[in-house]
Order: sequence, then C-alpha cells, then structure tokens
Amino acid sequence: MQKFYIMFQHYLLVIGALLSLVVPLLVAMETCPVTGMPGIPGIPGLPGRDGRDGQKGEKGELGEMWRDTIDPQKGRKGEPGPEGFQGKRGQSGEPGEAGIPGRNGPAGEPGEPGTMGVELQAAFSVARGTNDFPQKSTPIRFTTIITNINDDYDKNTGRFRCRVPGTYYFVFHASQEDRLCVLLKLGEETLASFCDHKHDTRKVSSGSLAVYLSRNQEVWLETKDYTGMRGKPNGYSIFSGFLLHPH
Repeated sequence: MQKFYIMFQHYLLVIGALLSLVVPLLVAMETCPVTGMPGIPGIPGLPGRDGRDGQKGEKGELGEMWRDTIDPQKGRKGEPGPEGFQGKRGQSGEPGEAGIPGRNGPAGEPGEPGTMGVELQAAFSVARGTNDFPQKSTPIRFTTIITNINDDYDKNTGRFRCRVPGTYYFVFHASQEDRLCVLLKLGEETLASFCDHKHDTRKVSSGSLAVYLSRNQEVWLETKDYTGMRGKPNGYSIFSGFLLHPH
C-alpha cells in the first residue's frame, strides 16, 4: 500500500512539472501573436516524502485446513533398509510357564523276573562241630546248622552260595587256643584277613564285613598259616551271614 502512495506522489510531481511548463506558454500565446518553438522539458523534481500510514484493514477469512488436520501429514512408507549388524546378547528373560504335557511314550521292555516273599530272604548261622584244627588253605567246614534259610549254606563244602543278589553282612566268632589267621574269601579274592598271633591262651577272635554279591557267587572262611580254631560244645566257633538289602 505504501508503494502505491509513493507512485502516486511521483505522478503528482510529474503533473505539476508539466503544468509549470504549459501555463507560461499559454500566457505567452494570449499576449503575443507570434508563437515560438516549445522549450525543452525540465528535469523532474525530487521525490516527495512518504505519506501517512493507511488504516488497518479488516481481518481476512480463515484459510482451508490441509487434509482436515493442522499437523503435517506423514509421507508414504519407504522401503526397508539393509540389515544391520547383530547386536549383543540380551539378558535372559524370566522362565516361561510349563508347556502342555507331552504324549505318553511307548512301553518299555519287560524287566527281569522278580522275587517275592520268602525268596528275598537269605540268612544262615552255623557252628564248628569238631575240636580239630581246620586244614590250611581250604574252606573251614561248619557242620552244625543253627539257621539256614533256603539251604543257601552248604555244610559239605563250607561255602555260602548267593541266590538273591544284594548286600550281605558276614561275621564269625572263633574260639582259639593257638595262633589263628582267618580269611574271608569271595571266589578267588580275599576280602579280609583277621589274624591273632598270640598263643598258649584261650580267647575268642571275631571279624565282620559287608559285601555286595551277585547271583551264584560264593563266600567262605579259610585259614592260611595259623589254624588254632576249636569247636567245643562249650565254646563254639560260629560263622553267620544274612541279606541286608536286595538289589
């Protein structure tokens, strides 16, 4: 608007300058019958001062909203970028809930035939039925039977044969009048050796051991270098064994 006023002022200045040239010519034509040549137009005057500011205009109408929103609209989704490097392993999460129980598996193979009742019992207790010393390096025979469940102890051989696999406990008490060494044998293996080297005194020696036996293994007592075991009615030498736990 201000630019329009400036142009209007320039227009008035130009009109004023032209009138200042034309009016003297008109006066001269009325006073002098002879007319001369028109003069050269004068130089335009300097621009005038700016006019006063105009009044404030009325408020314009509200423009249309951009797609029913004032905020800018998002552009279309771009194509995925290249795959980035693998990040560090994160912390382990909390344990999840238990899954649904699976289906039952196929039936297993049949187990070995079991034993019941008295078949799982095994125990014996036998006494030395003679006062003679036993022979060296041979099983000591205990011929007086006190207890012998299922006849697992054979008094003819002096050996106990395992019928029920498991852990057994064996113990002996020997009345002696001379030096004595007793070996607890399992097949060809010597499990323990119990020796008393004192002599010329009457006393009792004893020893015990827990042993795991498989089916048909045999256990017995035998002497080695010293055989001073007696078997008097008033001083028996006794060998016992029993099943602690079947396997």
